[in-house]
This record gives sequence, structure tokens and C-alpha cells, in this order.
Amino acid sequence: MDWLKEILEKAGVEKVDEVLKSIKTELPKHFITKEKFNEVNEAKKQLENDIKTRDKQLKELADKVKGNEELEQKIKDLQEANKKAAADYEAKIKNITLDNAIKIALKDNKAKYEDLLMSKFNREKLKIKEDGTVEGLEEQLKTIKETYKDLFEQPISGITPNNKGTSSGNTSDLDQITKTIQENLGL
Repeated sequence: MDWLKEILEKAGVEKVDEVLKSIKTELPKHFITKEKFNEVNEAKKQLENDIKTRDKQLKELADKVKGNEELEQKIKDLQEANKKAAADYEAKIKNITLDNAIKIALKDNKAKYEDLLMSKFNREKLKIKEDGTVEGLEEQLKTIKETYKDLFEQPISGITPNNKGTSSGNTSDLDQITKTIQENLGL
């Protein structure tokens, strides 16, 4: 995390080591490490390659057993099972991607109860684009924020108090009033 330390120092942050310690504590709660991401990504690539290899082997086997109806049926069954497994895999990946995108959007918009609000999204209307962004998420989030205002932190607004550092209001006005009263009373 030396790169982060340099950024914080350039930004003029005091107590950089304390800030880094806090970041190291909180960061794993919200993000996965690069190593874990690479591990999962490699596993995904390996599984995709395994599926391609298996499909190729089934096709070759189907070509070799032409004429044997029992084996041809088993191969067709295996091919259907592979298609179903691939569809299930794609659905699972889509759900994970949507879950993560929704959680990040809710966190960025300061939702109080993310798990409760996640069920309010219509996943059928959400589409994952090529670049990994989710189309339709912002529109649904806007509607949810309007419908469930109390479940999001509201910005606090108002005027800034004019604190001058004295506890009894403006003493110069008080002195002027006292002086005027004394003059009118002849004191």
C-alpha cells in the first residue's frame, strides 16, 4: 500500500500511518483483493476451457458412434446436460454481477438497509453491457430512492451558525443598550 501512502502524503494528509491502518481494516470488508480476483478469474477461464474441450470430445464421440442409437442418445443427453450447465453457469454469473452492481449503487447512495432494498430491484429489466456496467440500474435506483426516502441517509442542510466565540450574544449591542438606559435615567 505504498502507492496509497504516497497519494495521502501528496494530498497533505496528517497522520498517514493511522489513516492507512484504518483503510487496511475497512477495505477488506468492501473489496476483494487483486489476488483473489485473479484466482477466481483464472478458475473461470479454466472452467470455460474445460467446457469447450468436453463439447469437442462429445462431438467427436458422436461422429464415431454413428449407427449405434443407444450411444447416440446418451451423447445427446450429455450435450443437453452440458447446455443446461452452461446456462446455469451464465445465470449464476449474471446474478453475482447484478448483486455486486446493486450493492455498490446502494452503498454509494448511502442506503441504510442494503439487503432489504436489494429485493426492490426488477432484475428482469437490468441488462449487463459489454463493459460490465448495468443498464437500467440508475433509473430503478432513482425510483427506489423516491419511494423509500426513509431508507436512505438524507443530507443535512441549514444555515451555519454565526459563532463569534462569546457566550452571551453580541456584547457591543448590550453595552450600547445599557448606556442608553443609563442616560435616560440620568445615571
